[in-house]
Amino acid sequence: MPGAVEILVRTGASRTELAGTHDGAIVVRLQAKPVEGAANKALVELIAERIGVPRSSVRIRRGLRSRRKLVEVDGIEGAVLRAKLEA
Repeated sequence: MPGAVEILVRTGASRTELAGTHDGAIVVRLQAKPVEGAANKALVELIAERIGVPRSSVRIRRGLRSRRKLVEVDGIEGAVLRAKLEA
């Protein structure tokens, strides 16, 4: 899927950060807990800020209630998105 990357989310971390890769997915540590969508919101905000796009351009396509998510960003190819998040 163009513009999409797989993300592995770990919640309840001491700080919100990108933390490398694991099993083909980009690992993201979030301070937010997975309660009432707080972790999903924090993930969208982190990705939008990191790649310089509005939050409305970032969507979680799969995995809203899972640690493994497929995240898509409007107008950015998957390989480019992955490279920006891994940099």
